Amino acid sequence: MPRAPYRPGQPLDGLTRRGLLRASCGAGVAAALAATAGCSLSDVFAGAARKPLPAGTPILVLVTLFGGNDGLNTVVPYADSAYHDARPELAYAADKVLDLGSGLGLNPALKGLKSLWDEKHLAIVRGVGYPQPDRSHFRSMDIWQTAVPDHAEPTGWLGRWLDTTPTASADPLQALVIGSTLPPMLVGASRAGSALEVGAGRLPADRSALLSALGASDAADTETMAAVAQTYADALSLDARLVSALRNPGPAADLLADESSAPVGDRGNAGNVGAQFQTVAACIRAGAPTRVYSVSLGGFDTHAGEKEAHEALLGALDAALTRFRAALAGHERASDVVVVAYSEFGRRVHANASQGTDHGTASDVFVIGDRVRAGFHGEQPALTSLDNGDLKATTDFRSVYAALAHSVLGVDPGSIIAKAPAPLDLFT
Repeated sequence: MPRAPYRPGQPLDGLTRRGLLRASCGAGVAAALAATAGCSLSDVFAGAARKPLPAGTPILVLVTLFGGNDGLNTVVPYADSAYHDARPELAYAADKVLDLGSGLGLNPALKGLKSLWDEKHLAIVRGVGYPQPDRSHFRSMDIWQTAVPDHAEPTGWLGRWLDTTPTASADPLQALVIGSTLPPMLVGASRAGSALEVGAGRLPADRSALLSALGASDAADTETMAAVAQTYADALSLDARLVSALRNPGPAADLLADESSAPVGDRGNAGNVGAQFQTVAACIRAGAPTRVYSVSLGGFDTHAGEKEAHEALLGALDAALTRFRAALAGHERASDVVVVAYSEFGRRVHANASQGTDHGTASDVFVIGDRVRAGFHGEQPALTSLDNGDLKATTDFRSVYAALAHSVLGVDPGSIIAKAPAPLDLFT
């Protein structure tokens, strides 16, 4: 049977509203945020009501492209004859790419990124890799996530950043992966981020009714009890705003792409990349106390029939990024957001017999934001001077992380990244 509307003093499943509020006064809504790796959108929105992230605080959104993205067909060296010689069927002609100058062009599926380039909101870091490359997906991704190339490391580079957070300001919502599994990069020695699964955040009907009852005003409440009641009311209001955002036919809702149209294959931990970005946009707009978000897109292990599949994957990424930026346009936090897209390695220079490419080494990293120093960073790897058929990395990935640590996370790079090279000059 449906619950009757709450009336002041009415028992709530054997307890009175007043008794529950008294029990809550010591911890507030934060008590509902269990110290586990999992959380729901209602938890995140309750955190936004409890302790919203101040406007002007930098926010990092990391995009992991699982499988090894082919950098040469993402940022295409269309003017280099060695590129065409190595890939007679896979190479893009000059009139097919989105020209960036310097003989390079974006894959034709990346029209949104080309607009960001023209608007000077996109930096492309070239030739990014690490010493003594490993072509194993697992080992290479482990290196990228721990930022330790020369030995196995139990903590992630962002987990170590979480470890530096003062106890008074530590929050399990400080870093979120949009997915069901916490990646190694968000695990520290003493702290970790949280996993927020897409589609799992709506308040259950019974919890919604309970929050409604606890948040109802009562003239008999003490000042402290009234403050706690308002927090419960805020959590319910934020849940309603989330549902409205998901159903609103505006830019934010457009991010929720049709799952059936997503590329087939390993899509990463959380499924459709558009839904992940839409969730991040909703959290940012709500003021979630989150400094770092992690989203992912898989399927980049293009050993066969690469050209069409790769374009579809890049198109999905481009659409998600474009709609994400549109969802934040005009919002006070829009200029706070920096998006970084990377993959565990690139592909080999020469195409294989299946019109695909095999595991390689260096690739490109995209950095997007209003404060980004737009343009090319790092040296373009030479296609005529290879290491056993692979590109020679010209930019250590840790120099990208060092720039993010310094300019986005606000910490000394050396405190979280051992042997960190000088930060790249990525931000104005």
